[in-house]
Amino acid sequence: MPSAPVSLLPQPPASLTLQTDGPVGIVRLSRPEKRNALDDRTISALLAFFSAPPDGIRAVVLDGAGDHFSAGLDLSSVAERDVTAGIAHSMLWHRAFEAIEFGTVPVVAVLHGGVIGGGLELAAATHVRVAERSAFYALPEGQRGIFIGGGGAVRLPRLIGTARVMDMILTGRVYDAQHGETLGISQYLVDDGAGLSTALDLAHRIAANAPLSNFAVMHALPRIADAPPEIGYLTEALMSAVAAGDPEAKSRVTAFLEKRAAKVRAT
Repeated sequence: MPSAPVSLLPQPPASLTLQTDGPVGIVRLSRPEKRNALDDRTISALLAFFSAPPDGIRAVVLDGAGDHFSAGLDLSSVAERDVTAGIAHSMLWHRAFEAIEFGTVPVVAVLHGGVIGGGLELAAATHVRVAERSAFYALPEGQRGIFIGGGGAVRLPRLIGTARVMDMILTGRVYDAQHGETLGISQYLVDDGAGLSTALDLAHRIAANAPLSNFAVMHALPRIADAPPEIGYLTEALMSAVAAGDPEAKSRVTAFLEKRAAKVRAT
């Protein structure tokens, strides 16, 4: 069972809490009265945590308290920002979400209720996404007179295609959880209330992998996918050799050859 909440940072904001379940950390957006709207203190805390996760954490589940994952950017301060402050604000989000996507531990997101605007941008920075049937996805920036600024212009077209992202922003189109899974926003679709347990199960499986294998998947695979084929093939060969040469890999392969490791079976 997950532990009681523990200190995330020396002075963690009330909008973010952390629990541990063995080698799995559970980071929870904890501002349900605001539908987990994201302010700069919360984003800074995410940046601090994912830049240096606690020792022993080998995978993380990212969840949202209450009925929604996140309604996105807290708009209360937008009207007060000038252009310079707006650029700095966007780049803070970029650093935080970069620390998630290309950090040290794989992240499994639990999506339920509203996954809107910056909340969808945050989800797109994670590695595995489990959606409950209540989840819905929207990018209402066009109706607010603003533009996505948390990396969504880069990550979301890779997930669902540029034309669909344009449609969501221009028309306010909302996708439900079923369509989201079909499009690739989530990799798993589960009944309401089953998201956290499913994500924890997946995170424990991930935490049991060799750390260098997880590193290769997080850092090499997306860069290989974006590279020209000749660079991708070379990078793949180098990363494959590095991973196979790791002592833990050699130990695991030997265990398999000696029939001491479980075989892959249909689920």
